[in-house]
Amino acid sequence: MLALGIDPGTAICGYGVVELKNNVLRPVHYGSVFTDKELRPELRLKKVYEEITDVITRFRPEVMSIEKLFFARNVNTAIPVAQSRGVVLLAAAQQGLEVLEFTPMQIKQAVTGTGSANKKQVIFMVQRLLGIREKIDPDDTADALAMAICGLYEERVLRLRNNGTGARLQEILEAQRNPLSKR
Repeated sequence: MLALGIDPGTAICGYGVVELKNNVLRPVHYGSVFTDKELRPELRLKKVYEEITDVITRFRPEVMSIEKLFFARNVNTAIPVAQSRGVVLLAAAQQGLEVLEFTPMQIKQAVTGTGSANKKQVIFMVQRLLGIREKIDPDDTADALAMAICGLYEERVLRLRNNGTGARLQEILEAQRNPLSKR
């Protein structure tokens, strides 16, 4: 299964395509879209849209993961991020790609095992999980890879729930939550 993770931004939009096959994670393609701050905003967004659309059409991921928006204190950065997120969501919709949204805490939890991990810990674990030895630069790319990993884990759980194994998994989880229930 292939997942695309996106860390939206107008100046830098990180992306990462990760494969999960036989319980092994493998980086397929990753990088960032950089836009010139001298360009008009609509041209910067057009570049993000076109390059992310190209990644989607080239690699055909089954799912795209993106961070849920939260209200930032700095409106000057929140609006461009929201605009970039909008064109990325449009690209996904036009390609019929399922979109999963995660909070920063969920992404950290999926990659490091704790929702309170710092950025260095997330980057370290992304490199470790994907077998990437070189520094992932910029951080936006590492964040996008973390989102892809989170999406793969989520999809895997959803698939287990939706087939015969999933029903049994639900039973086991329920029994663990309520040890006095009938078995």
